[in-house]
Amino acid sequence: MRLEIDVFSSSISFNEQDVRNKTVVVVDVLRACSTMQTALENGAAGIIPLAENDDAGRYTRYLDAGSVLLCGEKDGKKVEGYQLGNSPLEFTREVVSGKTILLKTSNGTRAITRSSSAARVLVGSFLNLSAVVDMLKSDNDGDILLICSGWNSRLSIEDMLCAGAITHRLFDRKLPDDAADGVKVAFGFYEKFGAEIPALLRECNHAKRLRELGYEEDIDYCGRVDLFASVPRMHEGVLSIR
Repeated sequence: MRLEIDVFSSSISFNEQDVRNKTVVVVDVLRACSTMQTALENGAAGIIPLAENDDAGRYTRYLDAGSVLLCGEKDGKKVEGYQLGNSPLEFTREVVSGKTILLKTSNGTRAITRSSSAARVLVGSFLNLSAVVDMLKSDNDGDILLICSGWNSRLSIEDMLCAGAITHRLFDRKLPDDAADGVKVAFGFYEKFGAEIPALLRECNHAKRLRELGYEEDIDYCGRVDLFASVPRMHEGVLSIR
């Protein structure tokens, strides 16, 4: 079956009609999607992505306080008063097992919540790259949109590189002549730099910001390929891998 695929470069580069009835893969390598993947692998009951910090209130009033973790960042830093930030290394099994996580990030959760009209929403990163590709190949009957979350409404090379890796594998390393422009950019970028993922991540703009904030270890962790074999997906507003 011919796959119809496009790539968007940031969390605000698309509208509701673009995603309607399609399969969306949201990519935020540094760090939201890597954090969500890690939390779910470590036993979190589910993750509720928040568009705004104020949205947390409408969930916490209905959920048992002991079963919820309020997490998130602004400009890379943990939000004051929240229990965790957005570092995947904070989301250990001891901390998150059995918990429902309310997560607000600058870019990744915004991309997810803006994709609510999609037929399904998946979460992708380098950590689960092959699992995402396998799911899209084996269980897809419509158009696919890869949404790079970016940074502050701008393109980020780590997300574009991951989207390129997905397209490269979906098309078996051969770019179709009629590929969308976004696919051509992502595919070509991965083809040129795909062998240098760890090095490229360490030098990208967002990595430099994270390094200044003391999150050096996050950068190397988020560049690990195929650490996990599951794909978080949205169901009734909650991301899970079950």
